[in-house]
Amino acid sequence: MTRTASWLLSIGVLLFAGVLISQDLPAIMATLAHAGWGLFLVALFHLLPLLIDAMAICVLFEQASGRGPYWDSLLARWVGESANSLMPAGQIGGPVLMARHLAQRGMRMQEAAAAITVSTTLQTFAQIVFALIGVVVLGAQTSHFSSGALRTAALIASAFLAVQVGGFYLIQRRGLFGKLTRAVRRFTGNRNWSLWVTQAQAIDIAVEGIYRRNSAVTASFLLSLIGWIVGTGEVYLIASFLGAPVSWRDALLLESLGQAIRGAAFAIPGALGVQEGGYLLLAPLAGLSPDVGLALSLAKRARELLLGLPGLLYWRVASRAGVVEGF
Repeated sequence: MTRTASWLLSIGVLLFAGVLISQDLPAIMATLAHAGWGLFLVALFHLLPLLIDAMAICVLFEQASGRGPYWDSLLARWVGESANSLMPAGQIGGPVLMARHLAQRGMRMQEAAAAITVSTTLQTFAQIVFALIGVVVLGAQTSHFSSGALRTAALIASAFLAVQVGGFYLIQRRGLFGKLTRAVRRFTGNRNWSLWVTQAQAIDIAVEGIYRRNSAVTASFLLSLIGWIVGTGEVYLIASFLGAPVSWRDALLLESLGQAIRGAAFAIPGALGVQEGGYLLLAPLAGLSPDVGLALSLAKRARELLLGLPGLLYWRVASRAGVVEGF
């Protein structure tokens, strides 16, 4: 773990502890206990958006017929999401492991890296659209001052995400990997990077090739957006299991704006503390108490553990067994 990652993780842990301690922790845990075995059903439900996200990756492959590419995409997405949720590398580690997984299961590295790069970009664009849907729902629901402040905060978070992903997209179209590799070569002064530069340029060509396939890019974006919207069902189920049911509109509001807040804090591993603070602020908009809002966030954390730990275990076991060979 790098020093920066350690600092960011420490900040997240402090924020997480601070938010919980500032509220009635026993009441929060008592509310969470209401969910009981329902948390396992929530984890099972999350497989649905996971399947859709895997389709969003698979459609970017030029030859995606048959079970193999989709199955590999599903496993890669599972591993990547597990890494994003539970590993200290933040949102960077997931795409790296996804590309490695696809490459080490037989796909050429440049194609795997290109597909994951484009897929991650399109998924973030879809997340921004999803957040804006939540802003529209919020605006239609009430004009209360606090709601206006939250609407402004959500727009700022969405704009922050848009600037990041927009810049990332533009750099991709201008040879991201080649530029990075050449910069590292100049910085280190090592001339043995020629092979790496060639491979990086091959990834850039593959990325550009995917973006030229408009139908595949559009399909991937739409599938990603559908995945975000389907994920609303997770909040709907959790609230029901906590004994504080909400309408589908309120669930959409909580999920879309909650994901926007979480996405803006991409640098902090798992958005620790930021997600909890977001749900604490958003809970009253759905008629929920702060205790229920924080219990909802903790229930989502429990789902991440229930699916994420097996995902990381699969990666570890597969690596040792030779299913996923070394890089």
